[in-house]
Amino acid sequence: MEPRFIRTHMHINIHPLERWLRVIVGAILVILAFRGNEVNGWYLLGAVPLITGAIGWCPVYYLLNINTNRLARVKVDHTKK
Repeated sequence: MEPRFIRTHMHINIHPLERWLRVIVGAILVILAFRGNEVNGWYLLGAVPLITGAIGWCPVYYLLNINTNRLARVKVDHTKK
């Protein structure tokens, strides 16, 4: 990914409480994937909320123009130097 894309598009769009919930639920699902004799692939989907919660940016929220982070709702002009 280009650094310009990251600077202009990948702003935190997940509320801090939601981030914690995503990390906790994702971690639980990943742990459950390795419980027992076999690895259950469905629980590996827990990596998605784990990663999005850790970085604070959800690509689905970005595509749907959703921002649950109250602190980042102010538009920032990155074209200025």
